[in-house]
Parts: sequence; structure tokens; C-alpha cells
Amino acid sequence: MNQGTGKRVVVGMSGGVDSSVAAYLLKEQGYDVIGLFMKNWHDDSVTISKECPWLEDSHDAMIVAQKLGIPFQAIDLSKEYKERIVDYMFAEYQAGRTPNPDVLCNREIKFDIFLKAALKLKADFIATGHYCRKGTIEKDGKVTYQLLSGKDQNKDQSYFLCQLTQDQLSRALFPIGELTKPEVRTIARELDLVTADKKDSQGLCFIGKVRLPEFLQQKLTPKKGEVIEIPPDAAMFENTGEVPSINGDLHVLKTLTEPFHYSASDGAVVGEHNGAHYYTIGQRKGLNIGGTPKPLFIIDTDTEENTIFTGQGEDHPGLFRSGLFIKADDVHWVRSDRALEAGTDERYQVRIRYRQDLEPATLYAREDGMYIIFDKPQKAIARGQFAVWYDGDELVGSGVIS
Repeated sequence: MNQGTGKRVVVGMSGGVDSSVAAYLLKEQGYDVIGLFMKNWHDDSVTISKECPWLEDSHDAMIVAQKLGIPFQAIDLSKEYKERIVDYMFAEYQAGRTPNPDVLCNREIKFDIFLKAALKLKADFIATGHYCRKGTIEKDGKVTYQLLSGKDQNKDQSYFLCQLTQDQLSRALFPIGELTKPEVRTIARELDLVTADKKDSQGLCFIGKVRLPEFLQQKLTPKKGEVIEIPPDAAMFENTGEVPSINGDLHVLKTLTEPFHYSASDGAVVGEHNGAHYYTIGQRKGLNIGGTPKPLFIIDTDTEENTIFTGQGEDHPGLFRSGLFIKADDVHWVRSDRALEAGTDERYQVRIRYRQDLEPATLYAREDGMYIIFDKPQKAIARGQFAVWYDGDELVGSGVIS
């Protein structure tokens, strides 16, 4: 008997090859499959892109559903998407932080609004085309769900699901998690699916590519300000490649994780910009300032004073920090049973952005939040991004960098 016999699953079909093959695999496994396309944008007051990819994507998803012989419908979630994702993006950039809308899209849209819509269709599960896997641990009659990285390490997307809960995971299926991207495309070609050789989508989930500066300028007014270059010897961090001894000392933890802030007197004016809220720490492109021996990288932004601070070269000490802090309210455990008690610490592998290599670090849980100290200083730790920690191939928890 097929594992899906008698179970209904609603697949989030994006019009891409991954969700197309996910739907096919679930049907082959005996599930009662329904394809559902999320329409996330049609706000004329803000243009996300000059292109309108969602129309083509919706059409492709419908053609795939017809080919697979499964029911298909579209659902308009644009109101919720604007309130929960787009407004959040504007607010974060306005505050000089770097949001990750894809993580929020999964938490707030796909595994909340979309999941509730699927349950109204009497679904047992929802499925997506993410390259990740779900594991289960049974102990004393209780099932605990694991979020595992995808078999294809080049495409692993577990990072984007780092805010999921046990309840959300219990309802989730990731059919392509055991496959590589080439294997997925091969299946699609063998089925002659219209999405087989379609390029991977770029940009915001279910919307398409976004030209961020133009997008932000529609709500965040351009405003000229100074670009200050900070010389290496004026940077607040000496990158020796080693992290000082901590011994659980809270003062040391706070010192190592406090974001750096500079003032105009720390360096020299080398140009001007159109608004500090358009830029993020670690950014190199978009400054349009030449004439320096090494490229300029942004090492700090001040949205209140509308000033950008830069340093020459990717090895500038101002780009590096030994650790980061996550406020208690922003700490999230996918594995709630493994949450650290205040006053304890544990070793994990951590990444601070998608596709970054996992880095060994120690997590120190304290009353005010989580202090993460890396074995080696890390480059371009940006406020507002998500830090995610793994035990082997299991994503255990995450949090918003303060």
C-alpha cells in the first residue's frame, strides 16, 4: 500500500520545477494531491518588479497540474503578504536592519495562512518544493519532528525554514528533499513538464526578482548623506583570528557581541549616498565610489544621522565580529525539547546567512537572550538577519540578530 493512501496533501505550486516534481512524487506515493498557487502581489501603489512573473508562473503551475491530473486553484494572499512581509521589509530597512523576507514568508505565509487554507480543504498535510527533509523521533509515545538539511548540499534550503514550529512541521512534507537538483530536472524532463528547464526563480518567494534600491525608494525617501571611510587602525576590532577567553562572563559576552558604531570623527568623508537605509553591512556594490586601492565595504550604517561607514578591502577589521546577540523574545527552537536553560551553554554549528558555510560556535543562554560566540571571527554580521544553529544535519533553532 502506498504511504499516502487516504491522505490529502495540498502542494504549494509556484510554477517552478521543484514544486512541479514535488506534486508528481506525492501523487505517485498515493496521496490525494491538490495544487494551490499563491498570488502574493497586485498592489499598484508599490511596484515590485517591471516584469510580472506571477502571471506566467500561475499559468505554468496550472499546466503542470493538468498534466499530472490533479485539481488546481489559486489563492489570493496579497493582503496578508503586504501586511506581514512587505511592510516588515520597509520597517526593517528604515531602522537600518537587514531583513530576510524569505524566512518570514515561510513562517507567516506558507506555513500559516497557506496552511490554514489547506486545512479548510480537508488536507492532512501541505507540501513545498524545498530542498530539505523531515525526520521523526518517537519516545514514550510522543513524536518529535526534525528539520533536516536537504541531500543536495548545493541547494539545501533548511535555513529558510528556521522559524517553523513542531506543529507546523507535523503538517509539512518535503518530497524532493532526498533528491539533487539535476535529479529533479531529469524527472521533470521525463514527464515532459513545461517547467523542466525553467530557470530557478530569484528574489521574493512567489513574487519574483526585486530590484531592492528601486523597491525601497518607493516608500523610503532618498536623502543625501556622507560616506565616511574608517582606516583599519581606527576600527573597533582587532582581527587576530582568535576569540578571547570567556569563561561564561556576561560582561565579556556583551563586549564580544555588541555591534560596532562609528562617528564621523573616526574617519574621512570620501563621497555621498542617497540614503543610509538602502545599504547593509558587508555590502560592496552600489556605492559608486572609486579611486581607492581596495574596494570599499560597508562596515556600519547610521539611519538616524544618515551616514554610511566604510572600510577598504574584504579583510578590513571593521567587517569582523567575534559573536552576536539574540534577544530572549527572538530566540526560536525548532526542537523545543532542546531549548537551553538560562545559565547553560552548548556547542553548535552556526550560519548567519543562506549558503554560508557552517561555523563552529558556542551558544550561551542567559536571562536576556542568547549570546553566540564563534571559534573564528565572522564577517558582515548584520542586524535583522537570522542566525541558525545545527547539530549535524539537523536545524535545531534560530533567532533574529540584534
